[in-house]
Amino acid sequence: MTFDTITETIDPHQGIVAASAVLGFAMNADVLTASLLRTLARSKPSGTFLELGTGTGLSTAWLLDGMDQHSTLISVDNDAACQAIAERFLGHDKRLTLVCQDGTEWIDANTETFDFIFADTWAGKYLQLDETLAMLKPGGLYVIDDMLPQPNWPDGHDAKAQQLVAHLEDREDIVLTKLAWSTGLIIATKKD
Repeated sequence: MTFDTITETIDPHQGIVAASAVLGFAMNADVLTASLLRTLARSKPSGTFLELGTGTGLSTAWLLDGMDQHSTLISVDNDAACQAIAERFLGHDKRLTLVCQDGTEWIDANTETFDFIFADTWAGKYLQLDETLAMLKPGGLYVIDDMLPQPNWPDGHDAKAQQLVAHLEDREDIVLTKLAWSTGLIIATKKD
């Protein structure tokens, strides 16, 4: 199977998974995380959503599934080949804006605030966390995954993850819950 033989007429989730396999991209959100994202997205009617780390668009598709028709989603990734898959299967959705740019540069230039941020890459999670949380509206949700040890973690990454958790726990402007479920999630909401 090649990327060109995967048709847009199949379910976008299946198409993204198949195209990801052809590309060799193995970093898609698992179905538990994706399902939770869809459910949480439904809690923000007419919401403004931000995804840092589009990948090939699987978690993007689940967020869109949960969003109502009055919501918008900006999804940022620096990998044009991955974003091409998201564009192919999801680009028709008028609620979605795909941005192919380095996440740290995008964060630096951004002036918008959001009701929901899913940080699924270094930018907004391990890099520029404070700037990203400043973009979160009061009552908004900040979600990160892959906080339990993963087989693809490089040496020393566990210490970075522990530092991130400690930093989030020390913040006084958010309330958070850590879930030892799926790949390990943290859900935080910003205080008024």
